Amino acid sequence: MSRSLKKGPYVDQKLLKKISKIKKGDKTIIKTWARSCIISPEMVGFTFGVHNGKEHIPVFVSEDMVGHKLGEFAPTKKFTRHGGKMQKEQEMKAKGQEKEKS
Repeated sequence: MSRSLKKGPYVDQKLLKKISKIKKGDKTIIKTWARSCIISPEMVGFTFGVHNGKEHIPVFVSEDMVGHKLGEFAPTKKFTRHGGKMQKEQEMKAKGQEKEKS
């Protein structure tokens, strides 16, 4: 659900202040915990370290990301794999093919 038009998009003011201090082509990572901050056009070209609850995940902002939230690009849950008999058989086949190639 989007934010009210009356209120406007939520952009963290501290984040905008950090962006204004850094040059456009600089490769430094800007650390942030503001996952709910909406990506604005001023953020394009910068790399943000978005916190996922454990660590900061680097997110390079491009033009396609404008309007989305920073948290969308830093997943909080790590997918390991689906379990079960079929999954184990597929993994065994993959390992066998790797051994044949080498």
